[in-house]
Amino acid sequence: MSIESVAVIGSGTMGRGIAHSAALAGKQVVLFDLTSELLDTAVRSIHKNIDEGLRRGKTEPEAAERAKVSISLTTDLGEAARVDLVIEAVPEDMELKRKVFGRLDAAAPPHAILASNTSSLSISAIAAATERPDHVIGLHYFNPAHLMRLVEIIRGDSTSDATVTTCRQFVAEIGKTAVLCRDSPAFIVNRIARPFYGEALRLLGEQVAEPQTIDRLISSLGFPMGPFELLDLIGLDVNLAVTQSVYDAYYQDPKYRPHPIQRRMVDSGRLGRKSGRGFYDHKNRQS
Repeated sequence: MSIESVAVIGSGTMGRGIAHSAALAGKQVVLFDLTSELLDTAVRSIHKNIDEGLRRGKTEPEAAERAKVSISLTTDLGEAARVDLVIEAVPEDMELKRKVFGRLDAAAPPHAILASNTSSLSISAIAAATERPDHVIGLHYFNPAHLMRLVEIIRGDSTSDATVTTCRQFVAEIGKTAVLCRDSPAFIVNRIARPFYGEALRLLGEQVAEPQTIDRLISSLGFPMGPFELLDLIGLDVNLAVTQSVYDAYYQDPKYRPHPIQRRMVDSGRLGRKSGRGFYDHKNRQS
């Protein structure tokens, strides 16, 4: 099966990037969220990012205009589901995702593939909320999704070979690089990343060094961003949810334990770039 139409469920940071990349690749995209206000904000952001790609010479003018007009908006989940591929990008909560997948399963055509952008939750558990577990898969993009080339394709216990093949073809068509992995807590990248963030937070908690010093050190080793810059980009709330999920999935293995600094910052609203302040003050920061 060839994927020609895509629905993205959730118009937050990840949903916008996923919709952007699919539209730029020539796919028809339906973007869903709960309110028109959320969708209007999202599509303005997508258009701004498309224009930035055009300004930098990364995108051809014809492709940019085609991408803009190929994105439609809806607050009707049933309408959104009438596509070849649905990609869910709602908050990292198993109960919420299973509820969404149950509704998508009832509304989507029989051939449709239902994918989750979850970064740590079990694809097999999500698939159990549907009557088509063979058509359920994980497509985990990385932030910013319209720029980052990597996509993890996660195969659940019941995911069919045909579903995997179709999704690998889709990922290639939108110009991304796919890595295939089995359904396991945090998959590949986020499992590796937990100690990257965790050890940096422990250094900070023990007052060994400040975030800026640690970030400069890591960047000097060839990383494009230090751990605290990356935490601010991703969002402290998102990172904490993933860290807690991985910690629980591995039965409280100490190496995955969240740090109190994460919880304190989330509770105080210091979420990173999206709130204007995290480890850095992004309202006043020049770069």
